[in-house]
Amino acid sequence: MELGVGIGWRPEIAAEVESLSGIDWVEAVAENLCADHLPDSLVRLRERGVTVVPHGVALGLGGADRPDPGRLAGLAARAELLGAPLVTEHIAFVRAGGPLTASPRLEAGHLLPVPRTWDALDVLCENVRIAQDSLPVPLALENIAALITWPDEELTEGQFLAELVERTGVRLLIDVANLHTNHVNLGQDPAKALDELPVEAIAYVHVAGGVERNGVWHDTHAHPVTAPVLEVLAELRSRVDPPGVLLERDDAFPPAAELAGELDAIRATLRRAAPPAGPRPSTRGTAHDGGRDGDDAGNGSVDGERAPATVVPAGTRDRTAVAQTALLSALVAGTPAPEGFDHRRLRVQSRALAAKRADVVAKVAPELPEILGDGYRAAFLAYAGSRPMSGGYRRDALDFAEHVLIAGGPADPGARRRLTYWWQDRSGARPPRRTTRLVRAARTALVGR
Repeated sequence: MELGVGIGWRPEIAAEVESLSGIDWVEAVAENLCADHLPDSLVRLRERGVTVVPHGVALGLGGADRPDPGRLAGLAARAELLGAPLVTEHIAFVRAGGPLTASPRLEAGHLLPVPRTWDALDVLCENVRIAQDSLPVPLALENIAALITWPDEELTEGQFLAELVERTGVRLLIDVANLHTNHVNLGQDPAKALDELPVEAIAYVHVAGGVERNGVWHDTHAHPVTAPVLEVLAELRSRVDPPGVLLERDDAFPPAAELAGELDAIRATLRRAAPPAGPRPSTRGTAHDGGRDGDDAGNGSVDGERAPATVVPAGTRDRTAVAQTALLSALVAGTPAPEGFDHRRLRVQSRALAAKRADVVAKVAPELPEILGDGYRAAFLAYAGSRPMSGGYRRDALDFAEHVLIAGGPADPGARRRLTYWWQDRSGARPPRRTTRLVRAARTALVGR
């Protein structure tokens, strides 16, 4: 399946994406799409023959729990609505706690790395099989960027991905910006990872921008693509001709001309790095080098055949759940850091998670920064330090507003009334009727004068 060169479709740049020439395909965040109808922009793109791939961010296939059937059904529905040739997700966990640990459910609001251990691999492989059986099209999984690494890992990133492909037949979405991020933050060599992973399993490639602050690379998707990231793309192209390459941009959107320039740079990199006689044979090793003695990973194939399902050994999910819950609790609830982690890096990750929550809540509930003004961000970060996210971002926005009101804020009486009405409008069991909304809107306008 050849995709070509594409760009991430986002509502904020829908018009710009439609205006770009030479776009073969786009990728849309699955959770931002309704399951029963498409935005007009995507309808027009599909009518022009542009392929649309749904990209999930909330399954948490690397988590200790089995995938949620409702989330899988939603991803499947979006794939069918789009007529997509495949769907993609991440090798990550995004929530922890719950029944396996008899503790409150915690949401990260972000993609967190799974430990590259045999236990984590067993859980991931079973979760991937469950997802594959629930989806109408093939699944590809993306490597993620990380600020932290787990202690006592047993596999390199390339070995971990190779073993995952061999066991499940899943395809890979390789993000070269994430390989660069892990090189800066964790000292992991992108070339070694590319040598070890099964490049023939690559479905497509992500390219994105970021920024370095105080020696830490932040994979922001809000900055231009840098030369080192394009160098990793060139390394990958010297090994294989990827079926598709996609530019990601999620914030601080530039004009269409700048996006077109980045796409041209990607195309130029692919041309320059192409080997003169075609892709060289894969030089990767296998995950069995240094692996478990006598362990047979099966006969999984990237052509769609998978090894027979195996049962996750008893206790593996429980151990994974305890470890992931301890880490996430340290990141979002201020509990002691688990043994073996870099405490400084955990603090950086914790601040990054809180900052992302503040940014996303400001997007899904723009009235909050409008009502609270310059005090919004400081108030939200103080709230996030003591209140872990237990649901989605819209729930988080409501909980934050309630927290501010209970604490007696905002100090300005007019802002307090506006925040109260905003919270009342959205916290009921069902949305208010149209008449009620009109009355409250008029009341809000009056008190805001």
